[in-house]
Amino acid sequence: MTVVIRDAGPADEAGWRGLWDQYLDFYEVVLAPEVTAATWARLMDPASPVKARLAFDGGQMVGFAIHLHHPSTWVLGEDCYLEDLFLAPEARGKKIGKRLLNDLIKLAKAKGWQRLYWHTDEENAVARRLYDRFVKADGHVRYRMTL
Repeated sequence: MTVVIRDAGPADEAGWRGLWDQYLDFYEVVLAPEVTAATWARLMDPASPVKARLAFDGGQMVGFAIHLHHPSTWVLGEDCYLEDLFLAPEARGKKIGKRLLNDLIKLAKAKGWQRLYWHTDEENAVARRLYDRFVKADGHVRYRMTL
């Protein structure tokens, strides 16, 4: 298995959109097309803190880790938030998710970010098994209000 992980670039849009659609289907979410377009535009904007690392297996795009960095009130530097991690079904069980997380850890350390955090659905046992290998859940409960 030849796995390559790298930053998303303009030529990756179609592949990313295919994976993004699968990700939204997994979570049973429908987004307006302009939201997806704006997300891609942010990923490509050099001034945006929102970025994506893409995983390729044998040249085929099979996963992404969308993340952003931001200032924190709890550390002197910045935190990195892993907002979306997804693997195509055919890529699961090949340790590509682990590679994406390790890649993001390495990137965050290189950028001098102080912490990496994420969340997942409490019933997503597959993702939780992966995440628990890195760190135990910290017990926080998320609240989200749509405005």
